[in-house]
Amino acid sequence: MLSLKTLPLLLLLHTQLSTAFPVPAESLEEKNTKFVQNYLEKFYHLPKIHQSERKNSTSVIVEKLKEMQRFFGLNVTGKPDDETLKTMEKPRCGVPDGSDFMLTPGNPKWENMNLTYRIRNYPFNLRKDDVETAIKRAFEIWSDPTPLNFTRILKGKADIEIGFFIKDHGDNSPFDGPNGILAHAFQPGYGIGGDAHFDAEETWTNTSRNYNLFLVAAHEFGHSLGLSHSSDPGALMYPTYAFREPSTYLLPQDDINGIQAIYGHSSNPIQPTGPSTPTACDPRLTFDAITTLRGEIFFFKDMYFWRRHPQLRSVQQDFISLFWPSLPNGIQAAYEDLDKDLVFLFKGNQYWALSGYDIQQGYPKNISNYGFPCSVQAIDAAVSYRGKTYFFVNNQFWRYDNQGQFMEPGYPKSIANTFQGIERVDAVFQQHDFFFFFSGPRYYAFNLNAHRFTRVGRGNKWLNCR
Repeated sequence: MLSLKTLPLLLLLHTQLSTAFPVPAESLEEKNTKFVQNYLEKFYHLPKIHQSERKNSTSVIVEKLKEMQRFFGLNVTGKPDDETLKTMEKPRCGVPDGSDFMLTPGNPKWENMNLTYRIRNYPFNLRKDDVETAIKRAFEIWSDPTPLNFTRILKGKADIEIGFFIKDHGDNSPFDGPNGILAHAFQPGYGIGGDAHFDAEETWTNTSRNYNLFLVAAHEFGHSLGLSHSSDPGALMYPTYAFREPSTYLLPQDDINGIQAIYGHSSNPIQPTGPSTPTACDPRLTFDAITTLRGEIFFFKDMYFWRRHPQLRSVQQDFISLFWPSLPNGIQAAYEDLDKDLVFLFKGNQYWALSGYDIQQGYPKNISNYGFPCSVQAIDAAVSYRGKTYFFVNNQFWRYDNQGQFMEPGYPKSIANTFQGIERVDAVFQQHDFFFFFSGPRYYAFNLNAHRFTRVGRGNKWLNCR
């Protein structure tokens, strides 16, 4: 047994040995390699590769990495670039990925349209009645467009068993603690088939904070019914988590198409339809609002936005709610005030201010603060240039003095008279002494020095579409 006298000597000896023989720190590149390999093994069926075999397996890893990049709509480089690593780091479902709406291989399905479910246990941080409400609503998302019915039972074996578990819980798919893998579910079938497991170490909520149980459960029950992951970023069956307001949530059309391909349509005379994800290269694409933000350009459409990096020219589509859960969908106008390093976003008669990606306190505010007459209840587009902000409403525009904080006299003016060649503006942003106006599916480049339009083209050219 060690005495208290010998303990300091051992600690000193340990310190000296640690200094004399330092353990080499794992390089960032080595960490990223392990992380990427682990991700591809879990979600893209990459065979297990030992470190000694890694050099000979490079081509296999590259091909699997390209498969993952294609699925998420990233630049297909076969390299673990920043964009790819950020996507891999997002919280997600633990089921491997597919593409578009996909049926589980072998097309397993429930033959019985009347299914039972049982909640075996509850998370520690959400009230029981909130859990039960979220689960019930999550099943209704799938029963509405199909002939399926779901009934909760309190004892006995249900078709779909629901439970909250920590780490290794006996199904060969251990959880990894907070964040990372949120949940997983099994395809229809006997035994564990159809069951849905949730990581009990996550903070489950019924709000936009942390992870909304309704959204995650609705996704997992899609697997319980036979759907794989979708590559449509707006689909419920997209593998990564993004918050959307549960109270107004509608099942996207991609998911409706998928579940009806398995179980058919509901008997309701009016068939439900859901939102479709806007496609960057749709020739009919129009934008709700556009703004610059610290060198990037943001293009808003419905509940989404695209980010364009000016140097890399890469374009990425995301949910508005993923970055700003408290912002509404359908932003109508936006502009960047470079002097204040703020971005202002408008919807209806309200507006918000962003510093970077943080919404400032005290917002939303009413647009009457700018001095608009009460007849103006929404703004179509806005842009700021050399201390002045231009607001476009219907076929007119106002000009606001940013420094003096007043609407300049003599406005509104006719858009067509000042910017000859355009009558209405859907969105606008400023870059290199140009106003880029977007009206319908086209954009118009207005040279602010020459005071005329010098270029016209398709709006989605800015999203790298030919």
